[in-house]
Amino acid sequence: MPSICLYFQVHQPMRVKKYRIFDVGTDHDYFNDTGESNLNNKKILRKVADKSYLPANKLLLKLLKKYPELRLSYSFSGVFLEQLKDQLPHVLGSFRDLVKTGQVEILNETYYHSLAFFYSRAEFESQVNMHKDLIWKLFKVESEVFRNTELAYNNDLAMWADSKGYKGILAEGWDSFLGWRSPNFVYQPTGTKKIKLLLKNYKLSDDIAFRFSEKSWKEWPLTADKFARWVDAINGNGQIVNLFMDYETFGEHQWKEQGIFGFLEHLPSEILKHQDNNFVTPSEAVKKYPAMDEVDVPGVVTWADTERDLSAWVGNSIQSSALTLLYKMEKKILDTGNPKIIQDWRRLQTSDHFYYMCTKWFSDGDVHKYFNPYESPYDAFISYMSALSDLKLRTKATRKRRVKNV
Repeated sequence: MPSICLYFQVHQPMRVKKYRIFDVGTDHDYFNDTGESNLNNKKILRKVADKSYLPANKLLLKLLKKYPELRLSYSFSGVFLEQLKDQLPHVLGSFRDLVKTGQVEILNETYYHSLAFFYSRAEFESQVNMHKDLIWKLFKVESEVFRNTELAYNNDLAMWADSKGYKGILAEGWDSFLGWRSPNFVYQPTGTKKIKLLLKNYKLSDDIAFRFSEKSWKEWPLTADKFARWVDAINGNGQIVNLFMDYETFGEHQWKEQGIFGFLEHLPSEILKHQDNNFVTPSEAVKKYPAMDEVDVPGVVTWADTERDLSAWVGNSIQSSALTLLYKMEKKILDTGNPKIIQDWRRLQTSDHFYYMCTKWFSDGDVHKYFNPYESPYDAFISYMSALSDLKLRTKATRKRRVKNV
């Protein structure tokens, strides 16, 4: 021991273009920016595919073939897979090649990368089922482990996943609920019967995802052999090291020129130099290890920002008002029976829209600004609310036509 569990989140939202009040009632396509800004979804997808997905997939396929012991796990949002299928099928094919090795596991999540669990349980379950269907259609695999959007987790979510037959669920290994305990063990969530909880080792994960290229960091430069020594030090003091991060870490957030692919290429061999180390998928981990204790998480914990809560998405009044209006529309939207209206409403549930409205400052604010394609959180809010206003008009008109035709 320990086992190393590598999990990568892969997601690209459908960003709302610069949509103003004057567009309401005339322009019903909210996601079709064609300019040079970072609101151009096609442009961003191609850029990240070239810098991250394709080179990372090529390297990892080589490593999977070289090291039969290597295991990986991914979670793909449905909106990401939709975009690949429609625009970059060869990139989707490269992910399929990874899965075909039999050494890669795909996890379930919400199709639209939404926060629906906290606003509409019915909508949440619809999106999870949509995600299951899409994963089966594209990869011919079923998932035994669940991860919620942004690793947003609490006891209620664990009990829901347990009731649906999932064997495992992922969460941030945050100090506020762990106390003296370590994230390097498997746990059982409070109130559940069978499901097990895998907790992200945020210190080691963030050493790669955030600090890798930070020259002011005392451990810079980070090499594979140095990182492997940190993992080796856990032997005897843990069952598992869960390294959870965005897949865009490789090539997009941490650049090729900074050595991230070289680090990744040498990591498996350095980890496996210690005879007690091995790699596992999440489902293998929960089968292999007993739960060492029960973990109680009554409040919501996520993997974002220093607070590790939902404040990145619901921390101010503009975020709250946008979310409230969005889910208030649910019944009328679904009653239209109009596939395009329902799809647009669901695309507007993607958590990124609310993240862009975050007004935090200091260290978290720097992260938010890095990921924000808008000039300000208020620009994000204006475009989003204008799109919602148009969607509301379309919904009203469609419902009127349905009533008239009855």
